[in-house]
Amino acid sequence: MRGGNGQGGWIYGRNLGKLSGMKTLSQQNFLKTLPEVMIPHLPPHLQKIQVHQPWHWLLQFHFGETRLHYELSRVARREAWEIGFHFESGDKQLNRFLLVGFRQHLFEIKDTLGESFEAEMWDKGWTKIYEVIPAEGYTIVHQAQIGRRLAEVITCLHPIFVELRSLAASVKR
Repeated sequence: MRGGNGQGGWIYGRNLGKLSGMKTLSQQNFLKTLPEVMIPHLPPHLQKIQVHQPWHWLLQFHFGETRLHYELSRVARREAWEIGFHFESGDKQLNRFLLVGFRQHLFEIKDTLGESFEAEMWDKGWTKIYEVIPAEGYTIVHQAQIGRRLAEVITCLHPIFVELRSLAASVKR
């Protein structure tokens, strides 16, 4: 973020103007424009991440395997967001393998990202590693905070995923 003169400033190339951090976006625009806020915070080798929005309340980010994706979604009946890495492959063994692998790295993940991260079984044989954070409205400032956090999560978790995915592929051969 670049500073301003007390009458706003710049966030990610956007001129905020006076009190524009309080500017409220619709949920649709908040999510639709979040990738352009988040992606520049990724290391260059991860900036080719693909974006998918299957429903209006969530965004998914992946590197070609759509069922193994990072996700930002609203938490039902709470003023909160879930930021996570979801393993929703049709292969339940792969989902469990990834969960077990991430659990083996959970101490270092929590050391980097904070104690709020959990890794657990979910629905339909799916698994995930995630955190829940408070939703603070659909402002540009909150969007920037979520974009930075999502980039931190992807940057931390992706090397572990690449290693585990490679091990899983070699076992299947």
